[in-house]
Amino acid sequence: MKNLIRHYTLLFIVITLPGMIFAQATAEKSGIIEWHSFAEAYKMNKKKPKKLFIDVYTDWCGWCKKMDRETFLDPETAKYMQKHFYCVKLNAETKDTIVIDDTVKFVNSNPKGKGGNNQLAVELLKGKMSYPSYVFLNEKNQYLIMIPGYYSAADFAPFIHYFGDNTYQNTKWEDYLAALKKNSDKKIPATEPGKKK
Repeated sequence: MKNLIRHYTLLFIVITLPGMIFAQATAEKSGIIEWHSFAEAYKMNKKKPKKLFIDVYTDWCGWCKKMDRETFLDPETAKYMQKHFYCVKLNAETKDTIVIDDTVKFVNSNPKGKGGNNQLAVELLKGKMSYPSYVFLNEKNQYLIMIPGYYSAADFAPFIHYFGDNTYQNTKWEDYLAALKKNSDKKIPATEPGKKK
């Protein structure tokens, strides 16, 4: 019976993963962000490594909705994010159990009542439950940084480029901002990644 379940699980992955990767490529060209669950992005990253961008939100968060309506719908932002990241939407208060690799389970601290946070959101935000917040993981699913707050597309661009282009690996944030300011007449955010405005 176990072999049969493993066989069907493997068959499911083999059949669905190419479709997910094709959908990712299609969305990349169209300038629309294709959002995934954390479990989906985790699986996709195992097959074809790419950084993860995780938008941690709640249903009641007005700034989260503004970010969705404005920043994430900006064609340049969407196209860049689609190309460089597996983009994840994670409702911090989801009642659903999130299962990774059929063994690791993240549950809500109050599964039957109001509120409560999912353990995955708590882990990713290091217990600093502020919405919206964005978490960047590298291709090995290692934590890079958490950035809280709302940003316009113009203000958000330096963050996604800093991590998406791997600039963070050899350039300090301050030096990166100084270079941007020198080469651009656009407004550059002064906020350091991981700090509130």
